[in-house]
Amino acid sequence: MHVKITTSGSRRYVQLVESYRDDAGRVKKRTVATLGRLDQVGGELDSVISGLLKVAGHEPLAAKPPAPSVSFESARALGDVWALTELWKELGFGALRRVFRKTRHTTDIEALIRVMVLNRLCDPDSKLGVLRWVETVALPEVDVTAITHQQLLRSMDALMDHQADVDAVVAGLLRPLIDQELSVVFYDLTTIRTEGLTTVEGDVRQFGMAKEGLIARQFMLGVVQTAEGLPIYHEVFFAGNASETKTLLPTLTTVLERFPKVRRLILVADRGLLSLDNLDALQAIRLANGQTLEFIIAVPGRRYHEFADLLGDFHQNHCISAAQEVSGELVWNGLRLVVAHDPATAAAQTQRRGEQINELIALGDQWAGKLVDQDEGVKRRGRKLSDSGAKARFYHAVCEAHLSKIIKVDLPAELFSYDIDAMARALAEMMDGKLLLVTNTQDMTPEDIVGRYKSLADIERGFKVLKSEIEIGPVYHRLPERIRAHASICFMALILHRIMRARLRAADTGLTPERALEQLHRIQHHRIRLNGAEPVTGVSSINSDQSEVLSALRVKKPVAPQQLTLL
Repeated sequence: MHVKITTSGSRRYVQLVESYRDDAGRVKKRTVATLGRLDQVGGELDSVISGLLKVAGHEPLAAKPPAPSVSFESARALGDVWALTELWKELGFGALRRVFRKTRHTTDIEALIRVMVLNRLCDPDSKLGVLRWVETVALPEVDVTAITHQQLLRSMDALMDHQADVDAVVAGLLRPLIDQELSVVFYDLTTIRTEGLTTVEGDVRQFGMAKEGLIARQFMLGVVQTAEGLPIYHEVFFAGNASETKTLLPTLTTVLERFPKVRRLILVADRGLLSLDNLDALQAIRLANGQTLEFIIAVPGRRYHEFADLLGDFHQNHCISAAQEVSGELVWNGLRLVVAHDPATAAAQTQRRGEQINELIALGDQWAGKLVDQDEGVKRRGRKLSDSGAKARFYHAVCEAHLSKIIKVDLPAELFSYDIDAMARALAEMMDGKLLLVTNTQDMTPEDIVGRYKSLADIERGFKVLKSEIEIGPVYHRLPERIRAHASICFMALILHRIMRARLRAADTGLTPERALEQLHRIQHHRIRLNGAEPVTGVSSINSDQSEVLSALRVKKPVAPQQLTLL
């Protein structure tokens, strides 16, 4: 017996058919029952089918369950904040909780500081912006519903109230990462632009020339980092236009106090520190083991003329015919003067200067010819030119090109005139392509010293990270302690950034920390409710690229945060 569908006209019917043999033994079929039209057969057959199953000894058909009600809550980014939280705890920043546990704060200060640090790396924003950001991420172990703007500001105040203890924790977690036998540290200053016109007591903001080329309020930030690119100390200085000379010695004193087990320290610093007083003060500094502080300091280009006589023979013997970079050393004031000469750079600088001089000479000849024609009564289009006006405009053009030592404009003279100082030009061409370094190290070759100094460029990249990726400025805080707290939060973010960079490089991923965090940001936390029951949580699938990033960072794969509270 079987089911058969037959057609009659435009309609189709469902029939129950059986096979039988007639008297002659031939197989034939007959309709036992017509179950109805195919387009009208519905649930009424379920009871017939269930009855037949029951007669046959099988379980009857179960009633079709109703479709469940499913509600999806907004997904939140998890991967990036998860990885940073794991690094935060692994490095030992969690010890900050012990610092603030001794206080009377009712909120978790360490958690709020961590939130602000992670925000600088993931999506830097104002403190009010942090409140909007936490609504989009699944922060492990943080109840985001309890965070308020005032709590963030109060946590910054607590950070400064216990700055010594916080600095001790940060120094403690950095010590195992520093080479105790030979630590090469780099020091540099940068300006951070601020906003606001009000003046407060102890203000760290001062007006000065900002990097953007405008007069703005700013403060000075000094950073010390190791040769491996790890930042180990920062300081916000009182005056926004403070010089490296005034800030270096106090900074070194603090660094040596925080890392007393370092047996040998070599300071590498950029131009601006070279003076006999500074060098004497640096040589007087002693480490905890009594050893002298060593240094490698660049000579600023504006002072190269002081070394002209000393460099004459070296230039003649090694630089004129050089086809590739050469280096050597001389003695200056009892110290080693390391000289590096790059012929390609020298040729480019000499050519550029020559082009500028020729352009200015052509301009001077043009104005001189116009003045002569005016004296002879020849009329030209345009405004009449005077000798005093020509002198002033030409002198301004010369100063703009930084060639006032070569092109001498005779300002006291009655008539417009200038001269080319051939000796000054020859001296400038001799100094083209040269790098001068003063050092008291004794066991490093000139090539090693030049290489160490060129590594100083990495601290500039650190400043770039602070200003672009971490967005330390412009700063809108008004109170000095809040500005220092903001700098401290950004400094912690820079430590995490550099640890990430080191691990990604060691794993040869080819990724920057920013790109790695972008990939991890796509790992999301989900919550689903079925039929109004308790929500089911889960983490989106992790692809091979994201798994590679987590492995390079030495971070376990994320799981749904247990203490996550959604708004």
